[in-house]
Amino acid sequence: MEKIKVAELFAGVGGFRIGLTNASKKFDVVWSNQWEPATKGQEASELYVKRFGEKNHSNVDIAKVPVKEIPEHNLLVGGFPCQDYSVAKSLSQSKGITGKKGVLWWEIHRILKDINHRPEFILLENVDRLLSSPASQRGRDFAIILASLSDLGYAVEWRIINAADYGFPQRRRRVFIMGYHKDSPIYNKIKKYSLKEWALNHGTLAKGFKIQENKTAFPNTLKIEGNLIEVSDKFNKKGTFSPFQNCGFMLNREFFTAKVFSDYNGKIITLGDIVLPEKEIPEEFFVNGEYEKWKYLKGAKSEKRFNKSKNFYYPYSEGSMVFPDPLDKPSRTIVTGEGGSTPSRFKHVVKTETGRWRRLTPLELERLNMFPDNHTKGYTDIKRAFFMGNALVTGVVKQIGESLINQLKD
Repeated sequence: MEKIKVAELFAGVGGFRIGLTNASKKFDVVWSNQWEPATKGQEASELYVKRFGEKNHSNVDIAKVPVKEIPEHNLLVGGFPCQDYSVAKSLSQSKGITGKKGVLWWEIHRILKDINHRPEFILLENVDRLLSSPASQRGRDFAIILASLSDLGYAVEWRIINAADYGFPQRRRRVFIMGYHKDSPIYNKIKKYSLKEWALNHGTLAKGFKIQENKTAFPNTLKIEGNLIEVSDKFNKKGTFSPFQNCGFMLNREFFTAKVFSDYNGKIITLGDIVLPEKEIPEEFFVNGEYEKWKYLKGAKSEKRFNKSKNFYYPYSEGSMVFPDPLDKPSRTIVTGEGGSTPSRFKHVVKTETGRWRRLTPLELERLNMFPDNHTKGYTDIKRAFFMGNALVTGVVKQIGESLINQLKD
């Protein structure tokens, strides 16, 4: 395979694209889609076009994109929003399978189901709670995703990866889902191994992100039974815990899963490696005159609070956060609300060499996600922070891309 043609869904400001093209020149993004629902502005899409050009970029609601408009590709990627994946309508109804709300998983399913040339590979990213949602039926959402991909001819490997566990500068836990279609060259290789062997030793994620040998917890092998409606209605109906651990592999709806532990002894990039010298920081990022407000929000609390709408007091408590953020460790997960000067419990605050406190700049947030410097330049501090809070650590995607290339070489 000379080129691996990539279609990027829910592209944001191009995290998957940056990670994959940094991994190898073999990755060629032939189509991308970014649409922000319920907003007038489409700044993420605008920025994507500024950085990568408008050729084959779609700024249309993915639900309105005909599959015939998506060019043939080998790898479909996307960080799809975590919503409700339950099946609300029967397959026999005119609109087919839909979710109760926000149906974006089912748009991925629609593309994979209806496209003329089903991509050999898929690489998806989501929040780690996907494996245990919803609270009323633990693991159901992920079971629906696995079952629907299996029915479309895919074997699926998954792994929750905390970027900081492998030397990257941010503690960001995400589940990565790697699928191999039965017509792909890797699918034939899979059949040589047991489900457990592929999950722990031979898979793309397994080879890219080493785990401690002979150390697993809660190993289990199960099968997802029934059509998608039955999976939605019945999967783990009486279970207290999700059957899905942080690592696993599924083939023909049968899956092995276990809790695994990272094995990394290389360089660790810390927040201190990322931060700029104090002299380069604009004054607007310094915390001036509101130290007590920041301390209160970051500190432990046990107090009564008043609900105005219901006119009653209620007890409220929360633990303290490390404050200011330590420079000798990777950063906490950056969030969409990092921008702006308003004091916040969740924004990062660091202490400078002269003892002043300050927020992180957009450039530093970009570096925590391993984006090129000033990738988001041209937008407000608040918007740039929003872009990065929604993004991923591109170094993780790069490492997955390199592992996939090596799988295809073997």
